[in-house]
Amino acid sequence: MRCTCYCTASSFDIPRLFQSLIALGPAQLFRDVVHVQIREERKIKGDVFYFSYGAIVCWGFSDAEEKEILATTKEFEKEPNPKIELDEFSFGFGDNMRIEEDEILLQNKNTLTKLAVSHGLAQSVKLTTFEELIQKTIDTTKHLPSELAIKGKIPLSRKQISKKMGELFIERNFINLHSEILDTPEFFWDYPELEPFYRKTAHYLDVTKRVEVLNKRLNVVHELFEILSEELNHQHSSRLEWTIIVLIVIEVILAVLRDLFHLI
Repeated sequence: MRCTCYCTASSFDIPRLFQSLIALGPAQLFRDVVHVQIREERKIKGDVFYFSYGAIVCWGFSDAEEKEILATTKEFEKEPNPKIELDEFSFGFGDNMRIEEDEILLQNKNTLTKLAVSHGLAQSVKLTTFEELIQKTIDTTKHLPSELAIKGKIPLSRKQISKKMGELFIERNFINLHSEILDTPEFFWDYPELEPFYRKTAHYLDVTKRVEVLNKRLNVVHELFEILSEELNHQHSSRLEWTIIVLIVIEVILAVLRDLFHLI
């Protein structure tokens, strides 16, 4: 069977989404996660988990059915992603929960077990959006330190540097403000017995290591921010120096002219 994880937006309006879903059928709210179990001919078709940070985890649906599910969430998205992130797995059931070669084996059909695993899956697909955002930022700005080393200055105007600093600040803050979603979910305060399922999922997906790499890349962006800030201050200082030099030259010229007219 198929298990897929999507990240479609910065976040969902969970209260409105929950009210919309509960009007259509049974829905449950687990802290900031909405769960819907879809039935077909009185049998359980599959489970959908909507996470507040814009991720959706679907269990047991076809590709076409998942597209319909995504379509119903459009109006509840905040800051939709330009590109939808997708992770795909298969799942089945066994004696012990494990993940191998993108196959998830669950030890039971309990909804909370799926939710525990879904937390790890959702964090991973959200982390992918952060990784791509920060990599894009690094790729578009990595030439600046090289040009500073070769030419002794960054070939950007004050306005361009200010805009670039603003872009870096927005992207860095966006990740920092949302980074708490990569911590152990508060859901496991209420269900500590389910945390091992989450831990196994997060370990398989290297969530902890990827968070460490992401933080290192954020430090690179921070250093770029400081370089641009220093260059901006340098340009400002240079402009002040030239302004002072021009004023001194004007003052000297005026003094000379004054002396000449006095002699005449």
